[in-house]
Amino acid sequence: MSQALERPAKTSPRRRRSLNRPGRPVSALTYAWLLVAMVVLLFPVLLTVVGGFLPEGRLVRRPPGLFSGSYGFDNYVAAWRETVVPLLPAFFNSLFVGVVIMAAHLVTSCLAAYALVFVRMPLRQPIFWLFMVTIMVPYEAIVVPNALFIRSMGIENSQWSLVLPFLANGFGVFLMRQSFRQFPAELSDAARIDGCGHLRFLFTIVLPSVRPSLTALAVWSFLQGWNMYFWPLIISSSNNSMNTLQTAVFALKANGNGTQQALVLAGVTITLVPTLLLVIFGQRWLVRGFLAGAVK
Repeated sequence: MSQALERPAKTSPRRRRSLNRPGRPVSALTYAWLLVAMVVLLFPVLLTVVGGFLPEGRLVRRPPGLFSGSYGFDNYVAAWRETVVPLLPAFFNSLFVGVVIMAAHLVTSCLAAYALVFVRMPLRQPIFWLFMVTIMVPYEAIVVPNALFIRSMGIENSQWSLVLPFLANGFGVFLMRQSFRQFPAELSDAARIDGCGHLRFLFTIVLPSVRPSLTALAVWSFLQGWNMYFWPLIISSSNNSMNTLQTAVFALKANGNGTQQALVLAGVTITLVPTLLLVIFGQRWLVRGFLAGAVK
């Protein structure tokens, strides 16, 4: 006996979209809240960037004349030509710190993560836990021992004193280890049987496959070095030639320029522009790299 099967009624595309779409009052309220949050969060950035183009008289008004139309580059030129606290050498110091720390993190993190994943050795898991412990130690707890160690070596007046304690990082090891764990162990065994050594396997097979994680680690490490403030402030307190941009801007305000707010804002904008550009153009790689090892 045949039995007629009733087909479920098809839902029209318009009906299906309307079920997933939030109501108009909720949507309007959400966008209004996002707009208010955007204004609150971005107003300090707007004040910093636009304030550097304003004359000092218009900046100190209440409220500041941000949109008065009187803009110029005088504050930026004065900041670059500052003789007491020169910003140009500080810019190259910050660039040196960011590039060296980025390169060192890439090398040390990849080698350590490769050993933890592909090299059969005892105590691999406890060694990885030790790397994780370094992330949990507060940075302020090791600043004084690092400063005493650098000064005992007699290199406190060189650029290497700015980067020596930061050539390795536990977070970089963790990030690359999570990416390397996506590779099956059989792949490493097959490469070893074919005569492929560890370094060749790492540079020809593993690293090209984890380029998002490498890019994310590079961007993150460069930003860590570029935005470093506390350590350069301690190690270069007696030598202005060792200032980075962050400490130079602070010294710019402390050395008689505290009343020239527009000049200080111009210096802050100079330090901010490379960071914003790197985050804007590298955001896609940051997200892909940090999520690459989340799913194995």
